[in-house]
Amino acid sequence: MHKQTKVKVGIDILDLRFAKTGQKTILEEYYLQFLQNTDPSISFVFLDAALPQFSRSSKMGIILNHLIYQSWKQILLPYKSWRNKVDVLFCCDYFAPNIRLGFKNVQVFHDAFFYEYPTHYHKLWMSMFKALAIPAAKNSAFIITMSEYAKSKIHELINIPLNKLVVIYPGPKSLPKLATIQEDHLFTPPTDPYILHVGVWEKRKNIPSLLKAFRLLLDQTQLPFKLVLVGAGNHKMHSDDTEAIENTIQQLALDAYVVCTGYLSDQSLSIAYSHASLYVFPSYNEGFGLPTLEAFKFNLPVLVANNSCLPEVGGDAVIAFNPYSSEDLANKMQEVLSNPSLQESLKEKGRQRLNQFSWTNASNQLKEVFKIAAQYGE
Repeated sequence: MHKQTKVKVGIDILDLRFAKTGQKTILEEYYLQFLQNTDPSISFVFLDAALPQFSRSSKMGIILNHLIYQSWKQILLPYKSWRNKVDVLFCCDYFAPNIRLGFKNVQVFHDAFFYEYPTHYHKLWMSMFKALAIPAAKNSAFIITMSEYAKSKIHELINIPLNKLVVIYPGPKSLPKLATIQEDHLFTPPTDPYILHVGVWEKRKNIPSLLKAFRLLLDQTQLPFKLVLVGAGNHKMHSDDTEAIENTIQQLALDAYVVCTGYLSDQSLSIAYSHASLYVFPSYNEGFGLPTLEAFKFNLPVLVANNSCLPEVGGDAVIAFNPYSSEDLANKMQEVLSNPSLQESLKEKGRQRLNQFSWTNASNQLKEVFKIAAQYGE
């Protein structure tokens, strides 16, 4: 590629149509930042297609969705990138084209869960990941990841060279302020104070352990709390934990104390955060953990599992617990909820910690990666 004064970057935004979790948030926030780009040395084109989506309730629907998705990634997307004469193509969902028609790939690996929990994924998906995603990643100019922990796991398990792995910390999700929310029929918070968890109901989220700890908290104290679980199952046979969560609620007689909201709109999610007393993040494994920053943004004290990237992200603004011990979590929840001065200390530390994470900084760092990638391999 000859030297040029302006780099043209294609952004694959197809996932804005289908994703629901943190992966969508990352893409959505970058998309919003790039729409407002004022850097004269770089420009953006957004690549999308109206593709059909079939129900995941049948095996045929799952197979068709996989095939349609890969037809986009391996055929339509590289063609659109070539037609738009992009220098760099950015994909935010692990998969990038193996056919590169004059452009360089920069892609995001949020984590190494495909290799850490292979049984949680459909066999067809895993086959495609190994046959298509890994070769494309190894030929990409750079792989963006969200934490030093994720970088180390991707290097260890997928053997991506460290000099190709770039850590860019994201910011919190751009949720509306309460003063701007005027819609009716939104989430109505419980009248009692409550503990909050936000996330998909996957096995690695460790929600049954949170429920057991909450039961212990109710039994051991007179604290009049409820637990609000925002999110739902992922409808994937091997990783969905909905059955275990619902059974644990029934077995521990928590029906009157646990509120399961399903996925919420951004307006309702703001309400859920704003009225909570404590945020708890009990996962066995995370690539970053955006709700930690969201809880900081809404001035909540935060408890996190003492593993993966969660202490890295939370720093000294969180209290860590053993995710394999419901007793430890129950004790830490009681410690915070019964100590107003500790709550205020954690809130202040959270506000200070949040200053280190912003989408403006993240997008500016990513633009610099794009500019370097455009010269990659010359």
